[in-house]
Amino acid sequence: MAILLIEDDLQAAQLMRQSLAQQGYVVEHVADGESGLKRALEQSWDLIIADRMLPKMEGLTIVKEVRAKGSQVPILILSALAEVDDRVRGLRAGGDDYLTKPYAFAELLARVEGLLRRGKQVDVSTHLAYADVEVDLLDRTAKRSGKTLQLTTREFDLLVFLLRHANQVVTRKMLLEQVWDLHFDPQTNVIDVHMSRLRQIVDKGFERLLIHTVRGAGYVFGESLDD
Repeated sequence: MAILLIEDDLQAAQLMRQSLAQQGYVVEHVADGESGLKRALEQSWDLIIADRMLPKMEGLTIVKEVRAKGSQVPILILSALAEVDDRVRGLRAGGDDYLTKPYAFAELLARVEGLLRRGKQVDVSTHLAYADVEVDLLDRTAKRSGKTLQLTTREFDLLVFLLRHANQVVTRKMLLEQVWDLHFDPQTNVIDVHMSRLRQIVDKGFERLLIHTVRGAGYVFGESLDD
């Protein structure tokens, strides 16, 4: 499950990321509203957690902009503003839930789990896209610049995972757990082999390369960070 966390309190964000990671969630953190909105619209998320008071853009503005684009991603608003009117404003802006600060992590986790269950029921999106790559999750087909990509089942699942985490470093551990459903390192080069094959299929013949190796860290689909 991919969660976008938009929170300018870096200490709180770090604790939340660590705690949610221990529960098996993949969390990406951004610290200001403008960056948060950009990331919210760049890819599909299972959940967005947004603080209300943020630098550069208020949290409720992010919520309204996301909803204006037609996205039904579950959104949890965090705020120190606890009055009834404040909560109502957050929900009317398009938030699915509103949690006031300070909060206990157990309550935050319960809210997250509830929204993710609800999101599974209402999320009807079957399409992922980044740059000129498009994936239809229902038909399990992928294209780049209109050209069909011939992928095995594992390669397709790998591409979907990379698309869901575009411009984010994905580690071997993440790939093993989320794509191969392995919670141990088999000590083989299975990931390297599949990534090499996928790179040949997705990038060969195109000027813009989308799959990159980040030395000592993992891989990135999108903008190069290292190689």
